[in-house]
Amino acid sequence: MTLFDGIYPFYPQPRKPSGFNVSTIIVIVVFLTFACSFLLITPGIRGRARLYWTLRVLLSLIVGAVIVTVQFTGDWETGWVTANTSYKSFSRALVNVDIGLHVGLAGVNVTLVGNPVSQVNETIDYNEHFAWSFSADYDHSYGEGLEKGLPNPILYVAEKFTTQSPCNLHRQYRISGHYASATLWVAFCTWLISNVLFSMPVLVYGGYMLLITGAFMIFSLISFSTVRNSLMCPIHFGTAVLHTGYGGSFWLTLAIGLLCLVAGIAVVALHYFNLDLLKTFFDLHKDKAEEYQEMTQVCVNSHFAKKELSPSQPSKLNSI
Repeated sequence: MTLFDGIYPFYPQPRKPSGFNVSTIIVIVVFLTFACSFLLITPGIRGRARLYWTLRVLLSLIVGAVIVTVQFTGDWETGWVTANTSYKSFSRALVNVDIGLHVGLAGVNVTLVGNPVSQVNETIDYNEHFAWSFSADYDHSYGEGLEKGLPNPILYVAEKFTTQSPCNLHRQYRISGHYASATLWVAFCTWLISNVLFSMPVLVYGGYMLLITGAFMIFSLISFSTVRNSLMCPIHFGTAVLHTGYGGSFWLTLAIGLLCLVAGIAVVALHYFNLDLLKTFFDLHKDKAEEYQEMTQVCVNSHFAKKELSPSQPSKLNSI
């Protein structure tokens, strides 16, 4: 039993965790790097502008990180059940296990953990991923699971999502997941545009783009929720039934989408009703005032240098 090219014998594909996977960790590390880089600049900002600037940067990075991270998570819909069930085919031995189902935008994870872990002279601790993205073949992954001899509970749950299953879950979840992923990528693009508009600065249009970002995030949730409006085949393990509900990624996307909507409405409302407060929050009020005074002073100095004015003329200019 040795390793061959980094692959374990009798297990041709590495297992993918249902929660945090490599892609999720990479996204989080990238955004944390950006956050730390921006925080290093804060000592050079004076006064209350430091607090406002830090708040804007952190909130913006949190929104971007959530939009990208939930694309790779596998807990949009989750469910657990504890049951006494058969462990292998052609065997009457029953095991007490926790069976988990974790549905993501690109596939499904089935978890099997024994109570206790060691039963029937084996360690029962499985987590299998079956993908249905554009570059993956779900039925092929299920066939490989059959060839590897995965435990019966995992194969039973995974079979519900095959294309040949009368439940039709594969088509529903696959299409809704693709639409939800597409709308989230659009939301990510509008989030980038909003940051560009806020830095130009064109504050009201940045607020509009935040509203669009939140709207597309809500659209992704609606797209994913459509599969729950149809009747789902019950997953029975004896008398126990595996029930599923919305997972952490779904509720996190909803929270960030509502945050974008509230922030966008606040920016647009302040633009029309209290522009000075909006400029103060974006650290533009003082800069604009100083820039206006400098431009006015330059114009006055150049005017006096070119012409000799009477004492009454400067007073008229000052009054203007």
